[in-house]
Amino acid sequence: MIVATYSIVACDVDAGQWGVAVQSKFLAVGSVVPWAEPQVGAIATQAHANPTYGPDGLGLLRDGISAQEVVQRLTDADGGRDERQVGVVGGDGDSASYTGSACLQWAGHRTGAGYAAQGNILVGAETVDALAATFEATSGQSLALRLVACLAAAQDAGGDRRGQQSAALLVVERAGGYARLSDVAVDLRVDDHARPVEELRRLHGLHDLLFGVTPREQWLPIEEDLRREVDGRLEELGFESLDSWAGVANLEDRVDGEDAIDPVVLEVLREASP
Repeated sequence: MIVATYSIVACDVDAGQWGVAVQSKFLAVGSVVPWAEPQVGAIATQAHANPTYGPDGLGLLRDGISAQEVVQRLTDADGGRDERQVGVVGGDGDSASYTGSACLQWAGHRTGAGYAAQGNILVGAETVDALAATFEATSGQSLALRLVACLAAAQDAGGDRRGQQSAALLVVERAGGYARLSDVAVDLRVDDHARPVEELRRLHGLHDLLFGVTPREQWLPIEEDLRREVDGRLEELGFESLDSWAGVANLEDRVDGEDAIDPVVLEVLREASP
């Protein structure tokens, strides 16, 4: 099957993050296109996608091969390369992309510092241009936010010529995931939806609410009036401690003791209490 899509592969080397964002008129595109490994790189394989490009390409990057050489080796060894499309970003932020001569039009790619943007069966070049321009314009934001913004801008610019169906966001970081024991910082998929990019943005907002990090210096001391408020709200909800309530609300990663509170946790607690 043809994974007609647009995607961006990118990294934030300073933050130690690599990721892929993708949208397509294809069921569950996140199960095929994105591949990433922290400190190694990220890969998107699409068009008449060759799924082996993901693990094989990461293996080459792990061996210190440049992004451009990885693309060259993958496509040289593939008899179906004319129908393939692939984007690669390496561990140091070098990037490369390839669009086979038999990919259905419009098909093409753009690369820059820390990113590779590509698409096929698109309305036109403006979709890929929007991916690149948005990534370049959003420096300073988190990688996940930048990638979601890229998808939204690309969709506004025309997107997949056949329409929309699924989208995915994958970001990896060494020990940057759940409980700081996983390397998967973000792994969100919208498998079948009328507006998958909008739904992906909503899911990312929820993910950030539950698993985001507020700098400790921004936490509020739980003293006097705030202590009475927090204790009162917990009592109204039937909980003896902030920690026990946070476990039910899936906010346990944002709670650390009873002496200070993350402003995000306080806001959710206020919204939850009668």
